[in-house]
Amino acid sequence: DPCRNFHCKRGKVCHMDKHGKPRCICQDPAACPSTKDYEHVCGTDNKTYDGTCQLFGTKCQLEGTKMGQQLHLDYMGSCKYIPHCTDYEVDQFPLRMRDWLKNILMQYYERDLDTSGFLTEKQRSKVKKIYQNDKRLVAGDHAVELLLHDFEKNYHMYVYPVHWQFHQLDQHPVDRLLTHSELAPLRASLVPMEHCITRFFQECDRDQDKFIALKEWCHCFGIKE
Repeated sequence: DPCRNFHCKRGKVCHMDKHGKPRCICQDPAACPSTKDYEHVCGTDNKTYDGTCQLFGTKCQLEGTKMGQQLHLDYMGSCKYIPHCTDYEVDQFPLRMRDWLKNILMQYYERDLDTSGFLTEKQRSKVKKIYQNDKRLVAGDHAVELLLHDFEKNYHMYVYPVHWQFHQLDQHPVDRLLTHSELAPLRASLVPMEHCITRFFQECDRDQDKFIALKEWCHCFGIKE
């Protein structure tokens, strides 16, 4: 099958032309496999799609049009009302996000104690120092004042988690710059829970060049060096 190892970008599928050669054509959204409710996604057109297959198939069919250019994955789950993010809320957002990133690394480290594979050896040694620190604030729904106090008191514990998340996202290509598409996996999964994440990322791009550099990313999270 010539299509077996023929790669097509999202929204397209391989199809053999009349000469038997593989080529990419738009995925028919109606032909996408059925999905469960929890696999639904919301597009930037504020329309709920049955899954990413249907969303990207629709985007492909609109290629070359203004609607096609503007259609992206907004967030995971069915479309719902996302409240406006206030100035106060966007100021508090880095506090929760830093704490969340630190606790994700703690979870990865704990899982690695049983079955390694989540973190590299170098990452494990860095996270181990945070994990074993008896002053570490454990996971929980903490008040803003406590998160701020902990950041000021235990600043060193938050530096690596912020750097780690940047490098996790910086993959296509690895260039110390985050594009809209590189941010999408993190943003899309968090929007329903953290309605300020879109504004936060927009304001992180201080020079408005459509890229978030490592320096801009760290500045957003209050990391100085």
